[in-house]
This record gives sequence, structure tokens and C-alpha cells, in this order.
Amino acid sequence: MKLSRRTWLRHSLAAPCGLAIAPFLSLRADPALAAASPSYAIVMNSGEASVSVIDMATRKIVRTLPTLREPSHWALTPDRSQLYIADASGNALFVVDPRKATAIGHKTIADPYQLGFSPDHRYLVVNALRLNHVDIYRADDLSLVKRFAAGKMPSHLDFAPDARTSFSSMQESNSLVAFDLANMTVRWTAQVGATPAGVLWHNGKILVCVMGADHVAEVDPANGKVLRRIKTGVGPHNLFLAPDRKTLYVSNRIGGSLAALDPVTYELRRTYPFRAAGPDDIGIAPDGKLWIALRFHEQVAVLDPDSGKYETIDVGRSPHGIFLTTQLDRPGLVTAEVL
Repeated sequence: MKLSRRTWLRHSLAAPCGLAIAPFLSLRADPALAAASPSYAIVMNSGEASVSVIDMATRKIVRTLPTLREPSHWALTPDRSQLYIADASGNALFVVDPRKATAIGHKTIADPYQLGFSPDHRYLVVNALRLNHVDIYRADDLSLVKRFAAGKMPSHLDFAPDARTSFSSMQESNSLVAFDLANMTVRWTAQVGATPAGVLWHNGKILVCVMGADHVAEVDPANGKVLRRIKTGVGPHNLFLAPDRKTLYVSNRIGGSLAALDPVTYELRRTYPFRAAGPDDIGIAPDGKLWIALRFHEQVAVLDPDSGKYETIDVGRSPHGIFLTTQLDRPGLVTAEVL
């Protein structure tokens, strides 16, 4: 079932523009609701302003949600009631029911590209890649608290576990910037390599994908010093920690591969080739299979990490972010980086 853009946007615009986040209650999903609901993969097609909703059991698209221009990444509200989908050049957050994979409405916001809620649930941090600023919003009402112009093309982000610091990569400035969320100041700016992208707090350090090279930089969060460089493949774009914390995956978007690393030693265990498909964001299903957005193809791959074999599902142009509704059934904080 495919809604027309005009029909969906008319419904969306009729919703309240200031969509509030529901009170933060239990972080555990209702088992009865989970049992009654199909599982969906929600795929953001940044090249055609749409979101594909795939039934994970049948591998079929069941609906397509139109957006304004460029859906890219997602953030799940801490109470798990709403999924925010960033539409950067459309200047909007599209809000989706994360269990039903249906549209709720939208919120006008400046150039949201990558975004995330702080671990203490106080703030939503948004990287505005096109407009060159990082915005800090109150999580409860999305009012703007602070705007930083700290580099060019702010790309990806993550947080320190104590929620006092957020870290944003600046693609055109070749830097990583640490923001003090307690004092709303810039703590430090550090050069980390050409065209940095994905950011992940891991084992007390910051990992940054250096997309203009072939490695991930390990950075000291206290001062921005690069401690070592971990080779993963050509053009690493983003990195993801498996739910069991036993594998760290790096999508080498330029080189066309997915690297599986030991999360402690960073030894390269295995490389999965995807030719010129441009693997980007991933989600991990309860059966262990990896759902991978193939940015340079109009497809999502479903990979068995044991055999290395995968099947593909046709979606829209330039699939980017991907959210699996099965993630709602896991306890703890659910983000795009910690799967």
C-alpha cells in the first residue's frame, strides 16, 4: 500500500506542529503488544524523499511513507513512543509510531541530518550538516537551548555515558568537536583525519570513522588526542555495536564492505563484500541477521553473518538509515549505534 505524497502530508500537517514527547515511563516494551504486532524494517530513502516499511517476515514492502526531501537518520524517544526521522533539506522531523510503522505527524526544525537523545533524556542534539551548526534542543518540548557553529558539515554524533558531553564529527573540517552539555560550551576541537563520519563511545574512548581514508580513529574523550588508528577498509562511514557487545561492525561505504571487529582488541575478524553497493547503516534482528542499507543501490541486504550469504530487498533511492521495530523489545537505551 502506497500513500500519495499529497494525502500523507495533508494528514501530517493536520497534526499538532509542536509534537511533544510523552512522559518518560518504562523503557521495556509491553510483551502483549509485541506479540500482537508484526516486525518491520523502516528504511529512510534519502534520494527520493520516502520511507519504505518492510514486513520482516515476508520481506515485502507493506507501505511507503512520503517525506519532504531527504530522510536520513533516526532517533527513538526515550519512552519509545515516537520515532523521529530526520529530513535534512526538508527542515523537518517526521514522527512515526515505532511499533506500527505508521505516520503520526511532523515538526519543523532546521536541517536535521543526524540526531540523538542524551543518555539522561534532557536534550536532543541535532547535527545540521548543510547549515553548519549543531543544535541542542530540550527533549521534552523541542525548544532550542543552544546553537553551536563549531565546524563545517557536522555529520554524526554520540554521547559520554554520563550525558555531560556530546561529540560531533565535522566532515569538511576534518575534526571532532566535544560539547559540554552542562555549561553549553565547546570543550575541545581536534583534527582526526579526512572526512570523519560515524562516532561511537566505546570502552571509555571515542571511535570515529575516517571516511577519507581506511581506518577508524580511537580518540581520548578528555582532550581529543588520537590514540591509535584501526584499519577496517576503504571509506569507513559508520560503526555499530552488536546487542551482545561481542562484535563491532564498521560499514566501509566507499570500499563496499562490512568489517567485523573484535570489540576489545579491534582485531579484524571478517570482511563481508558488497561490491559497489555502498553499505551504510545497519540493524540487527533477533535471529542475528544484519539488515544493511545499500546506499549506492536501491536495496536493503539481509546478511547471515555466519555464512556470509545475503538476500536483497528493493527499496527507494539511496537508502540511508534503517530502524528495526524488533529493537523495541530490548531493555536499555536504543540508539542507531548500539544495536
